[in-house]
Amino acid sequence: MDFAFSPETAAWHTRVSDFMAQHIIPNERLFFEQIAASGNQFHHAEILDELKDLARAEGLWNLFLPDPQFGAGISTLTYAPLAELMGRVVWASEVFNCNAPDTGNMEILAQFGTPEQQARWLRPLLDGTMRSAFAMTEPEVASSDATNIRLTMRREGDEYVLNGRKWWITGAMRPRCEIFIVMGKTAPDSPDKHHQQSMLLVPRDTPGVTVVRNLSVFGYSEYESHCEILFENVRVPASHLLGGEGEGFAIAQARLGPGRIHHCMRAIGMAQRALDLMCQRVTQRVAFGRPLAEQGVIQEWIAESTLEIEQARLLTLKAAWLIDTQGKKAAQNEIAMIKVVAPRVMLKVIDRAIQAFGGAGVSDDFPLAAMYAGGRTLRLADGPDEVHLRSLARAVLRRFTPPRG
Repeated sequence: MDFAFSPETAAWHTRVSDFMAQHIIPNERLFFEQIAASGNQFHHAEILDELKDLARAEGLWNLFLPDPQFGAGISTLTYAPLAELMGRVVWASEVFNCNAPDTGNMEILAQFGTPEQQARWLRPLLDGTMRSAFAMTEPEVASSDATNIRLTMRREGDEYVLNGRKWWITGAMRPRCEIFIVMGKTAPDSPDKHHQQSMLLVPRDTPGVTVVRNLSVFGYSEYESHCEILFENVRVPASHLLGGEGEGFAIAQARLGPGRIHHCMRAIGMAQRALDLMCQRVTQRVAFGRPLAEQGVIQEWIAESTLEIEQARLLTLKAAWLIDTQGKKAAQNEIAMIKVVAPRVMLKVIDRAIQAFGGAGVSDDFPLAAMYAGGRTLRLADGPDEVHLRSLARAVLRRFTPPRG
């Protein structure tokens, strides 16, 4: 692969970088101030719609979708550095309509949705007028193995009846969240454990759906929300089935591949932001008679952080290139690698930045503490590190395993 930006990528990068500098960074605190002033921690900050209108007018919209029928039509490799820029501010992706979990939900609706499903839910999501959630993880089982899920989807005539509990459902308390994509079991007794699951589109206001609570992360109760949801005799039309019955596991895998690399791109952006903040801080502070930037240990932190970020960035770009040139399946090892590497690097760099900031680093006067709390969840989200390490090790070992027979 060519490590230089193509002219197309360079042009997109300049446009997104300029937009971040002119419109998002100056309004970073205003976003949270508007939420606080509303008295509702899940309030849709007014600045979001102002900036979304600007981004859409400038053609910086749905950049994550390579299919020009639905999105900007740019490659994964071109999108990668743009997502990194967005990742520098935790809420910036929503301005460009490139925020999780909507991105993954839009991808599978575009790939597996019927024309009716796309008109009702995909179109508003593409327009940025609706939010969505993806309900797979459950509290009673180890959800790192998706075949463990217990929520039942029983067919009764032209309806499915859902019963079960989900949690860590991102975005479910946001006021514009109107649709859940729910994974459950339609054939729990099937001998093929990978074809027991299906996915259903469940409107949030369906009777029997109860958003029980929002779950905090290290004491932070994020504006995005991470919810526990109870489904009690929830009836939805059979026409809300996404894809075919028994295809839920395969759809989940199709969704999680690009979603994982998008998370990693944003994580690298967050790590770079933390490094930039650290560098600014240590050039402005004096201890023991000289600037912190002249202290050997600080210089080592900066050098190590730079090395780690660049390594993670290059591995992410390789994974993106493989997705574009050979498909998601061919890139699955690299996706597993970067899903482990990027969050680890991000947390290391943020931790060093917090240390360099001293007491200010663990306060809410700077974004580092919130970045660390949110970033730590990435070692669990979309599969914990251990699952990715397991799959990677098995792929490597297969090359040394003699064929049977």
